[in-house]
Amino acid sequence: MTYSERAKEIFHQEIAEFEKVSAAIDERFDRVVECIYHCKGKLVVMGIGKTGIIGHKMASSLASTGTSAIFVNAAEAVHGDLGMIARDDVVLLVSNSGATNEIMNVIAPLRNIGCTLIAMTGDENSPLALACDWVLPVHVDKEACPLGLAPTTSTTAALLMGDALMVCLMELREFRAENFAVYHPGGALGRKLLGRVQNCMQTAVPMVDIHTSFRDLVVEMSDKHLGMTMVSAHGQCVGIITDGDLRRTIQRYDDLSSLQAQDIMTPSYKHIHQQALLTDALAIMDRYNITTLAVTEKENTDVIIGILSIHHIIDFA
Repeated sequence: MTYSERAKEIFHQEIAEFEKVSAAIDERFDRVVECIYHCKGKLVVMGIGKTGIIGHKMASSLASTGTSAIFVNAAEAVHGDLGMIARDDVVLLVSNSGATNEIMNVIAPLRNIGCTLIAMTGDENSPLALACDWVLPVHVDKEACPLGLAPTTSTTAALLMGDALMVCLMELREFRAENFAVYHPGGALGRKLLGRVQNCMQTAVPMVDIHTSFRDLVVEMSDKHLGMTMVSAHGQCVGIITDGDLRRTIQRYDDLSSLQAQDIMTPSYKHIHQQALLTDALAIMDRYNITTLAVTEKENTDVIIGILSIHHIIDFA
């Protein structure tokens, strides 16, 4: 067996285990989502070792998508970090065995604080599961590690369950791209999401008259390098012509010499106002499977002041 064949075998083995974890999800998951959503404090994710790394990722993802969350290492908790936790908090304890000493050592102190406790564990009958208010089972029959020692399938199953929590809470909070950008202002992604159409649109608008010949039309589109041009009549935009329109025209007509812009254009065109977020522009492009938008000065006007291309958004930083 080659290494690539072995890798595929591992993938198939893990996926089969994840399907079992998925099948075990029930109404307890609903209660956990509601518990975290209605939490008056914050969500505290606790773990240690490999599951601690997974727990840290869970907390980071939740915190960046609208759920107030932190990660506390279980071993550090009993040495002072319990001071980060308050009565109104919900604590998610992650342990595959459900019997990890460091995890079990924090149960009594957390109960004294008065927190709600959720166990994410591979053993629903474990001491951890029995000590918590809610249980999210992530049991796997077999690790991908041939020795059954290195956490592999079990940690990924916990990661998937954490992702499921995050997405459900995002949707429950109606968390939008611009909200995400607020928590990511320093990176290129944040700048893109927070950016507005006016920040990266092109103000030189390709424009031809409805009587422009096919030859002159092609020259105009080639010069402006946008793969489109607006079409005007009496000073008003009345349509759009794209590269796709040109290709369809060439396929349809044998003689192109007599064609004018008005014979080729699409009368209706999608537009967006300059103050709109780039995320809104991307949503329109995705919905209508297009790559350019006309830009208007204001939301309820049809005065075209620019063109926004998908490439403008990609290049924006």
